Amino acid sequence: MGLIAGRGLYPRIVARLARARGWRVVAVGFHSETDPALADEVDRFESIHLGELQKLVDVLRDGGVRDAVMAGKVLKTHLYDDPAALHPDARAIGVLAALRDRKDDSILGAVVDEIASEGIAFPPQTELLPELFGTAGLLGETAPDAAAWADVRFGWPAAKTIGGLDIGQSVVVKERAVIAVEAIEGTDAAIRRAGELAGPGCCLVKVAKPSQDPRFDLPTIGVETIKTLREARASTFAFEAGRTVVLEPAELAAAADADGIAVVGIGPDGPGEGPP
Repeated sequence: MGLIAGRGLYPRIVARLARARGWRVVAVGFHSETDPALADEVDRFESIHLGELQKLVDVLRDGGVRDAVMAGKVLKTHLYDDPAALHPDARAIGVLAALRDRKDDSILGAVVDEIASEGIAFPPQTELLPELFGTAGLLGETAPDAAAWADVRFGWPAAKTIGGLDIGQSVVVKERAVIAVEAIEGTDAAIRRAGELAGPGCCLVKVAKPSQDPRFDLPTIGVETIKTLREARASTFAFEAGRTVVLEPAELAAAADADGIAVVGIGPDGPGEGPP
């Protein structure tokens, strides 16, 4: 299996699951993005610049990869703050030049399709690694109160709307008002901004896009998300069950309970009129 690895814990968890199944893992990481410790979790590891698309393809092909997974965040801001640092090769420049826009789905979809043209498939992650996806109901013992449920119900369609526009996957709500919308800065920055603007008691709602491509950019949460919610003094976190990657769910639940944060997975029909 090929693993295209960005930031955070997600790539290491994917590698562990794959090797536990007896799969050989060839990983490609990115300078200043991917945790070098990933090398200890895979059979082969190569680190490249973000723009070296041909080298990425070469590593996967040389490793005999037939199926590949993208895991871990890569900051889109690199396209704007210092694009030369990406070291884009001719193949990457061609892919970017052909884009109609630079939305997340447009960029990632074009990269995946370009790699797939070399005979490397990207199966839906929900099918390849189903155990990573959170289920409906509470994670932990802390439950949302009535006011928090009102915020979840209010925030859910707003999050779906921005997802449909490929702006982001999350909104932060307080007292049935949207305080912050996630965009290029990412979920953690949106949470911190909401805490600064509205103080304690905010609610984070994170969803999959209505037309979510199951091959990449799936909503992902973990203990680090809880740490950021704690910093912002947030009270509640609702995520879309079955379509959100939950890293280390037991540790996440314990951290949330320790901080008094309610974490709840919402099923495919949305939050409805009350708790699931």
